Amino acid sequence: MYEDPAGELGLTGRPLRALPQPGSLDEHGPATIIAMCNQKGGVGKTTSTINLGACLAELGRKVLLVDLDPQGALSAGLGMRHDELDVTVYDLLLDNHTSIHSAVHHTDLPNLDLVPANIDLSAAEIQLVNEVGREQTLARALRPVLKDYDFIILDCQPSLGLLTVNALACAHGVIIPMECEYFSLRGLALLTDTVEKVADRLNFDLEIMGILVTMFDRRTGHAREVMSRVVEVFGDRVFDSVITRTVRFPETSVAGEPIITWAPNSQGAEQYRHLALEVLERTARR
Repeated sequence: MYEDPAGELGLTGRPLRALPQPGSLDEHGPATIIAMCNQKGGVGKTTSTINLGACLAELGRKVLLVDLDPQGALSAGLGMRHDELDVTVYDLLLDNHTSIHSAVHHTDLPNLDLVPANIDLSAAEIQLVNEVGREQTLARALRPVLKDYDFIILDCQPSLGLLTVNALACAHGVIIPMECEYFSLRGLALLTDTVEKVADRLNFDLEIMGILVTMFDRRTGHAREVMSRVVEVFGDRVFDSVITRTVRFPETSVAGEPIITWAPNSQGAEQYRHLALEVLERTARR
């Protein structure tokens, strides 16, 4: 279990609770769908999607990761080569005859699967505009596998366009990764407003599951000040788990694997393991 080296207080300033290890499951599903979302780029969405998914899989949960970014960073981050992709999330959204089962790839980690994306997805927003029920397209594509997984985590692109709205329209909860700096804090208001509009008009079950502070550098007063402000404004919505800045995460991206297999005893691995336990605790309340 990760413990903050600074003492009994976690990096958010609240006590870091020891969370119980969950038991094994006799059966899987139906899935809790989580949208990993922030319109600002470079805040750790993809890194958090990969590593949260891997840590939930390590705890015996069946997890499906869905790449909703045309840059395909999630797919590349799990070692998927673009030239190996015959069926992607683009085909699921634009071709009613494509089965999601044909798009699912098993990763090297047990219990962790992936629906990949590539640059083709960049055309999807334009092509979906005139579709009936365009905001529900992803929900329809995912429906056949909801019973097979415990969690489906959607890695959204850094925008609030139609693909992201599709993710929010089918999700039960939103995790917002944010870098601990001033401009990230300003963007939170716009994102929470979008989530509230989707919850009001498209998805009555949608809620913000939590705000995840990433790339935190305790040595800077600015980061500590922003952290204090985030906790002051959002309170218990902020996860106790905080992801600190480390060279390990770029290394895992190059290696094409999660941090729990690349550096299993690192501080980053333990931070994401603690996050997975918090996510299990919060989803148990649903």
